[in-house]
Amino acid sequence: MVQEFEGTVNGQFRRRAGQVAAAGCLLASVLAGPAVAQDAKPAAAGPTMRLELNRLEPAGENCRTYLLVDNGKGSALKSLKVDLFAFDTEGVAQKRLAVELGPVQERKTVVRLFDFPGIACPKIGRVLLNDVLACEGGEASRESCLERIDTSSKTGTEFAR
Repeated sequence: MVQEFEGTVNGQFRRRAGQVAAAGCLLASVLAGPAVAQDAKPAAAGPTMRLELNRLEPAGENCRTYLLVDNGKGSALKSLKVDLFAFDTEGVAQKRLAVELGPVQERKTVVRLFDFPGIACPKIGRVLLNDVLACEGGEASRESCLERIDTSSKTGTEFAR
């Protein structure tokens, strides 16, 4: 707190008291800066697993799907079961499929093949990762696995989360 003084001599004290107070505030903010920075929470980690719709090809009346599972940054999973929806080119849901992608080794990329039955590949306009049904291994949970996954596509078909 800065006190005001009267008189010419006291006017000098008033200015000095204000300068001392300002310097004290500056010093306090400099000293508090590192403490505040240390208490700040770290930024949330981004996705650590990438699922890429890599290829679609006809397999009779089915659409064979090549799904790349890139676990280059994550821990091993005994099971990773996902719920997928195939939408037609008009955006209407056509097929729902539960696919087991595990086991998935730590720091490993693999390709998993599965078929969307009874739907031709050109009829698939989008694939949706609707949910994670199972995620087992380490400290993984179904919810944390879904947050870890990033989707992409090398095909003309969108793959979204």
